[in-house]
Amino acid sequence: MAATRLEINLNALTHNFEFLKSKLSPETKTLAVVKAFGYGSDAAAVARHLENLAIDYFAVAYVSEGVALRDAGITTPILVLHPQAENLEQLIDRCLEPSLYSARIFKAFLNVAQEKEQVHYPVHLKFNTGLNRLGFWENDVNWILDRFREMPTGKQGRETLRVKSIFSHLVASEDPAEHDFTQQQIASFRNSAQDLMKGLHYTPLLHQSNTSAVINYPEAQFDMVRIGIGLYGYGNDPSITRQLQPVATLKTIISQIHQIEPGESVGYNRAYFAKAYERTATLPLGHADGISRTWGQGKGYVTIHGQKAPIIGNVCMDMLMVNISGIDCQEGDEVVVFGEGASTAALAEALGTIPYELLTAVSQRVERLILS
Repeated sequence: MAATRLEINLNALTHNFEFLKSKLSPETKTLAVVKAFGYGSDAAAVARHLENLAIDYFAVAYVSEGVALRDAGITTPILVLHPQAENLEQLIDRCLEPSLYSARIFKAFLNVAQEKEQVHYPVHLKFNTGLNRLGFWENDVNWILDRFREMPTGKQGRETLRVKSIFSHLVASEDPAEHDFTQQQIASFRNSAQDLMKGLHYTPLLHQSNTSAVINYPEAQFDMVRIGIGLYGYGNDPSITRQLQPVATLKTIISQIHQIEPGESVGYNRAYFAKAYERTATLPLGHADGISRTWGQGKGYVTIHGQKAPIIGNVCMDMLMVNISGIDCQEGDEVVVFGEGASTAALAEALGTIPYELLTAVSQRVERLILS
């Protein structure tokens, strides 16, 4: 077992999935977001486990992520949220399902699908209701319907594409101060979806809710919800996070302990000077493992035997140093960076960021240890 490792607790994943499902209507489908290596954990291990729990859908950001899941044996439908034109042939070859979010990507995918003689290939139409990142606008509905009316049909009288779902993305479903804006988004999405379905003459799945909306806007579950950060143990409200369990725990060990005198410096650029007689511990992880230099200078910390040890000086590429004065520990002892026993949310707040960033920053050179 590696000294520095990311432990991935599948029992915690089960707990979080069941907790979130308990907030849903029985008929509401679940889509698990496993992009970015499963929020920095292990996408294949997470997806296999959720497949055993009867998840309905997966979502990834890019085609390469979907291909990796297919290579790992995942057979559940996979929505690619941000496909690029150059990857569309591979997307079809691996039975992935694209989000069509603009006229350009719609026409590009239609051309590829026709060249490959596809029939009723499942696609997902993304509408922009306020995030202003990706998506069609409400006034694009007629353009989309015209494309379907013009779409050639095959020998069986079926179009090249078929809309599997219509979806959008909420901006601030975790923020009570943005309640009115969220309601506007929900209304806008409902209007676009209804107008589109009238012209399609069939009923695709509708989905807009993320983890926070599952909790805060149960009336907006539609047909399916997309659960991401909640699966990995974090809500956007502390009261929800307390009911979830962290899936990923980053651990390391103490490599060496130093006794330093007042005025001695620690690390590159002499960025830290001891104020008294102090004990420092050197740990075998650094910014190449996902620990940003912004964690240094006392901003970040690790947990040793339940006590916080602040990071001192500058974080190195492969190592960092912490102040262990007053902590009873020795070389070889376990250190928790974040996760079980060391709140990721609290650390993120201390660093002026969010758990997403800490989780997804963990380098792929850090060994993943699957616990079940």
